[in-house]
Amino acid sequence: MTPELALKHIWTTAGCDPTALKSVSLAGTDPELPSVYRVGTLASATIAAAGLAAAEYWRLRTGHRQHVAVEMRRALASFRSERYLRIDDGPPPALRDPVMGFYATRDDRWIQLHTNFPHHLAGVLQVLGCANDRAAVAEAIRGWDGATLDQTLADAGLCAALIRSPDEWAALDQAKAIARLPLFEIERIGDAPVEPPRRDGARRPLADVRVLDLSRIIAGPVAGRALAQHGADVLMINGPHLPNIAPLVIDNGRGKRSAVVDLRDDAGRETLRGLAGGADVFLQAYRPGALAAHGFGPEELARIRPGIVYVSVCAYGHTGPWAGRRGFDSLVQSASGIAVTERDAAGWTEPKHLPCQALDHATGYLAAFGAMAALARRATEGGSWHVRVSLAQTGRWLQSFGLLPDGWKAPDVAIDDVRDCLATVESEFGRVLGVLPAEWLDETPAGFALPPARIGAHEAKWA
Repeated sequence: MTPELALKHIWTTAGCDPTALKSVSLAGTDPELPSVYRVGTLASATIAAAGLAAAEYWRLRTGHRQHVAVEMRRALASFRSERYLRIDDGPPPALRDPVMGFYATRDDRWIQLHTNFPHHLAGVLQVLGCANDRAAVAEAIRGWDGATLDQTLADAGLCAALIRSPDEWAALDQAKAIARLPLFEIERIGDAPVEPPRRDGARRPLADVRVLDLSRIIAGPVAGRALAQHGADVLMINGPHLPNIAPLVIDNGRGKRSAVVDLRDDAGRETLRGLAGGADVFLQAYRPGALAAHGFGPEELARIRPGIVYVSVCAYGHTGPWAGRRGFDSLVQSASGIAVTERDAAGWTEPKHLPCQALDHATGYLAAFGAMAALARRATEGGSWHVRVSLAQTGRWLQSFGLLPDGWKAPDVAIDDVRDCLATVESEFGRVLGVLPAEWLDETPAGFALPPARIGAHEAKWA
């Protein structure tokens, strides 16, 4: 699979005008990171798709078609944005809890724990009946069979994954459910008038497009960030009780405003309904059905705001027995055979993840692409729309690209190797060094109008 073919797959799956593909140039070939998977192809194609969708929305707005270019090394720097983040020339706060990682089980299997949120860590320690110490956790897990512990933690609403081979994953009902889905879905869910973009003096493709970003960690926030870097007014909404990871708030908060709304009470729900009534895109990355339980499912939003583009991001897909299972990028890699394939190629003993959070970032760019493709449909045919993506669907697509047997031997890329891909901005966190947008649009270069802000720094209203 080449980046060009991967981009064509995204573009044609969405039913977009194929002539636009003539306006894209892609440079670079895998491997540019140590992996047997074609992560550079995934990065280049998904970022180019988002950039081209922004360019096409600009064409609808102005009548001008512009060229889009993506260099693979810059795309991969973007896929590692949290790794290259620096605050005041020093590293940001730690991304991971010390207990997170791989553990050997009684039956000589491996399981991965994901304990970056305090309540997830506390729940795992309670199930295991041990202290908050990596050695104690390892000893406790040695008393469990892997599949039993995996299911026990999932039943408790906690985050873990039994390390499976690709064949073991393919045999599961969840993998079969995902195999029946396309890479992403863009579905019309209601009638609404045509809403063409305004043509009066806009300088960015998504000027006047309002986005509510109800997401945390990486995939959903990357989608909101990608929309912000093309001019959308992105308002990030967090609950006051929900945990976050500080460096990801900073990295993925660039270009956004940030407000707090509590959906546990009537006043908070009324506030969000009011915001949704003025939004163009409602982006959410909670488990399927979680927001619908509060009255904010796609059909409800289409009634509140006819013409809404509702974007759903989840871990394991919206159908199948694992649809409600909590998950993150690394867990999907572990469950679906990616970590085994990387391990076996490199000759490691422990499972081995990809050299970046590729499923997160690619899914984020696919979500942003889907949002813009749906906005373009709204501009030409009207309607309300639902875009659905998942980490597992993206992972399945990456696995279909084929392997580079010696790809794991490629040298790693340190921050000094990508200094030209970084830029500094002053913020309330200090001097933030972050990765620049990887896509180049020759009329409307991508960029961030706002520095990152702390959670709740702004009022819950449209600017």
